Order: sequence, then structure tokens, then C-alpha cells
Amino acid sequence: MLPVTPSVSQLSHVISQAAAPAFLLGALAAFISVLISRMNRIIDRTIYLNGIPDQDAARSRLKTDLPRLMRRAAMLNRAIFWSVLASISIGILIVVAFVSAFFEIQHERGVAVLFIVSVIAFIVSLVDFAREVRIALSELDHHG
Repeated sequence: MLPVTPSVSQLSHVISQAAAPAFLLGALAAFISVLISRMNRIIDRTIYLNGIPDQDAARSRLKTDLPRLMRRAAMLNRAIFWSVLASISIGILIVVAFVSAFFEIQHERGVAVLFIVSVIAFIVSLVDFAREVRIALSELDHHG
């Protein structure tokens, strides 16, 4: 037997509870965009440096920056992973909130756990991003 359709007030309550996670989801999407932009810049720089012939003594010294670029790319890759994981958690949280309202199931603990998981994943992502930012600038970045 299907559950009774939730009332407008129940749906309104769930929608108001889902507003904060929805805003966090939007912020995560923007943050992921920034991370991908930075990753693309690193990839472009790596391609450029790998294209410098070893015989070009004036520019071949720039290749010493490749290990640093690889570390930055790894940190950004982890940051993107954790941000996507946080986004998935938030998406599941929103779905759980609506499904549990539809079936009139208590969902507060489950939603709280999902929110905690997503915020922790976002924090881990921010830590990796902060580490990448600390090593981002180098004298080599200003020469081409």
C-alpha cells in the first residue's frame, strides 16, 4: 500500500530543511569549477614545459618545475575528489529528506550524518586546496 501523499505543510517543511544543503551544493559546484580551472592551468603549463627541447639551454631550466606541478596536480585531484564526494553526500541527503517525508519516516539522524559527512569531505577538500595554494607561486611561474 502506498503511503499517504504528504501535505503541503510537510513538503514545505522538507523544502525549508533542504534549502541549506542546496546552497552548499551550489557552493560546491562553484568550488569544483575553480579547482578544475586550476588543474587545467597546471596541465597546460606541464604540456608547455614538456614541449621545451632539451637543447634549448635558455628555457630547459624551466623543466625543473615539473615535479612541483605534479604535486600541485595531485593535491587538486584529491580536492576535486573530496568536493565531488561532498556533493554526492548532499545530493543523497536531499533525496533522503524528501523520500522520508513521503513515507513519513523519521530522518533527522540520517540527514545529520550525511550533512556531517559532506562537511567533513568539504573541509578535507579545502585543506588540499590550501596546500596547493601554498606551493602555487614560484619564480618559475613568471617566466615563459
